[in-house]
Amino acid sequence: MPKDKPVAVVTGASRGAGAGIAHALGGHGCTVYVTGRTRDSTASGSAGTIDETAARVTAAGGTGIAVAVDHGDDDQVQALFARIGEESGRVDILVNNAAIIRDEMMGRTKFWEEPINVIDTLDVGLRSSYVATVYAAPLMLPQHKGLVAFSSSSGAVHYAFGPAYGVPKAATDKMAADMAFDFKEFGVAAVSIWMGSLLTGRVRKIIASNPEKFGHILKSAETPELTGHVIWALYHDPDLMNVTGKTLIGAELAMKYGIADEDGRQPPSYRDLYDVHPQQQCAHVMR
Repeated sequence: MPKDKPVAVVTGASRGAGAGIAHALGGHGCTVYVTGRTRDSTASGSAGTIDETAARVTAAGGTGIAVAVDHGDDDQVQALFARIGEESGRVDILVNNAAIIRDEMMGRTKFWEEPINVIDTLDVGLRSSYVATVYAAPLMLPQHKGLVAFSSSSGAVHYAFGPAYGVPKAATDKMAADMAFDFKEFGVAAVSIWMGSLLTGRVRKIIASNPEKFGHILKSAETPELTGHVIWALYHDPDLMNVTGKTLIGAELAMKYGIADEDGRQPPSYRDLYDVHPQQQCAHVMR
């Protein structure tokens, strides 16, 4: 694998945030391993597959490689990184995005009115990110440069949909902070990135169905690709290690790096919109 072509892994990239992030990294020439369970959208009824995302990565100028992985199965995750080690020899950017989001947890219901399995977000979402990073680490350390980015949201610090959504987000931010401590001496950074409201394919269809009612979403929402461009800029920032361990707001990073979104828009930060900001990690260390 050419030294000038970074190797990225984006988990949960058949559609939504992961697909957009992978697509953006492809636009920067990355080799992107695209993981997820969905290969046949006709059979599953899902809009988007890992093969479609990989093809978009390649069309954008990178090399997209689709690998079917159930991130609830540790053996499959281990096999993924063993394959990457054999084919590419390293990982430069890992984007932990895979998560289970069940429709029942997104309604206006109390947590005890929802099926118990909504808390599976602690398995595929939180635990799966831990496992992926464990297996990616040996492929990142030798370069003494790398970035582990966790996709997160402001639901980490305010009520959003209930505990099955908010608790994994808060824990993700903490995971990035603690992993960063262990990674730091090796030059590998770990950060959690809050994405805003996302213009996924599903949201675009909702807006198109009733522009008068839902058109306002376009004023504040951001494309998933924006996060991918931000991750790329972070990876190349000479001051990256100064922000390792932090929870960062994607919209603020986009402004910092001069990255405009679709149609030249600059999505607002939740800090400005709602006075919502990440929690600060304390400096005290116990070992």
